Amino acid sequence: MGTEKLTAISKEDYGKARVMASDAVQSQAYLYPIKGIFYFLAHRSLWQPLIDRIIPYGTLTISVIAAMFTFTYLPQLAVLLLFNGPLAVYSTVLLTLNESSILIHMISRTWILQEALMDTFDGTLVSRNATAVVQQGREVKPGSDPMKKLGKVFKKRFDKMSLTAMIRYFMYLPLNFIPVVGTVAFIFLHGKHRGKVVHSRYFQLKSWSESQRTQWLNNHTGAYASFGVVATLLEMIPVASIFFSYTNTVGAALWAADIESQNNAMVKETAPNLRQAAENAKEL
Repeated sequence: MGTEKLTAISKEDYGKARVMASDAVQSQAYLYPIKGIFYFLAHRSLWQPLIDRIIPYGTLTISVIAAMFTFTYLPQLAVLLLFNGPLAVYSTVLLTLNESSILIHMISRTWILQEALMDTFDGTLVSRNATAVVQQGREVKPGSDPMKKLGKVFKKRFDKMSLTAMIRYFMYLPLNFIPVVGTVAFIFLHGKHRGKVVHSRYFQLKSWSESQRTQWLNNHTGAYASFGVVATLLEMIPVASIFFSYTNTVGAALWAADIESQNNAMVKETAPNLRQAAENAKEL
């Protein structure tokens, strides 16, 4: 009986993983963080929010990395020496940089980059002719520069990082003590949850209810997880993480624009549900 139950559970998990992988491949969502890089570089008008935040972000980065290496490097090295031997010197550096990146990400997205990332997301939508969506959450002025067209915000801003998300960060951190496998697991788990919030601004603009968001995300778990994993990998790169925070935001906006224009594989199969969700949202 125990063996049969174990087999059934394994089959169920395999089935879920297969569906998730199929969803990720079909949607090609994992490509949007890369598309965001090229789109950002090709559109100078999107650079200003990044330029305006470089100094405070740079100060934060230097401060956090210096503090982490001062207070946490040696204690963590002592622990990792028990598991990794001579390689502990290198793995501890990577772990400390990873932890620093996470702290920088948490602090910056909550207090430094929040407004700038929202403007970048909205500006990208405007540049992709999704102005009607942006107008549901803020004033859009006449003009040719998508960033200068952005006016007063009258709908809820970007969600700040929740306490739950912060706790989850630190819950997953010990996985990094396990060489290779632990780091891969950390990136996947963090990326999976990161993917769930990349379209929070889009859902706000669309006025989707919590149940509508949940249903949409559940129907496309693989797509959002694949985006989140790639975005996480990029933002784990020290110093360059601020650049990738912006390009990932651009990538998420490009994805939203494709969803809005029905120009995405995941939408072509679920377009009726999407339209129904939008209609329901308008009735709320």
